[in-house]
Amino acid sequence: MAVIDNGHVNLNISESGVATISFFHPSQNSLPAALLDELTAKIIDAGNNAQTRVIVIKSEGERTFCAGASFDEILQIKNAEEGAIFFSGFARVINACRKSPKIVIARLQGKAVGGGVGLAAAADYCLATEAAAIKLSELAIGIGPFVISPAVIRKIGLPAFSQLTIRASDFQSAQWAMEKGLYNEVYPDITSMDTALDALTEKLASYHPEALNGLKEILWEGTADWDELLNNRAAVSGELVLSEFTQKALHSFLKGKR
Repeated sequence: MAVIDNGHVNLNISESGVATISFFHPSQNSLPAALLDELTAKIIDAGNNAQTRVIVIKSEGERTFCAGASFDEILQIKNAEEGAIFFSGFARVINACRKSPKIVIARLQGKAVGGGVGLAAAADYCLATEAAAIKLSELAIGIGPFVISPAVIRKIGLPAFSQLTIRASDFQSAQWAMEKGLYNEVYPDITSMDTALDALTEKLASYHPEALNGLKEILWEGTADWDELLNNRAAVSGELVLSEFTQKALHSFLKGKR
């Protein structure tokens, strides 16, 4: 009998205090509910660990950073309550990054779609390769990027968010993402990105922890209501995902992949 790989999330803290959280799922690093819960827990654990100076969030492999929500799992949702619970998983990850006392850096080696864009936006700083194009495809399947929208708009502004959302079938380049403010640095390949990431995290780990904590608070000023806001947005997505339109769109998408 074949063993089913449900993915995993790992946390490793270096001697210098760099906490690296890595996640993997065989379906393009998508995020089912169980992985969202694990990711949230690891972010909280790393932030509360006295040894941690800075947090890095990355996915495994050399291609897609994160394909967003697991469509297979979305199709299993039977009612609005289950839908709200599923989408609130993304809310918890974003809020864990927001409330972490440590600076969070995202490392994107490849494309980010939907919730993957939200994860990048939830970080305080992003390094990416030229292959890390982004897309918010939610409208194309009958829902919207409601849960992640506050984080994305905070980074790139409403006009760029509108373009990204309305052009739901189109990828925007990594260069576009950097010009709009989602990415801070873009590199030609993974090797050069990781070299820069190592240098940056080691430097940050050497800074005064209280100064970094104070900076973190400044970066997230005005977001104290996000616990309630994002959960409310999750409820909206949980309702929409039950619609006939969305169910047909999801089935059609998955059929096209097979």
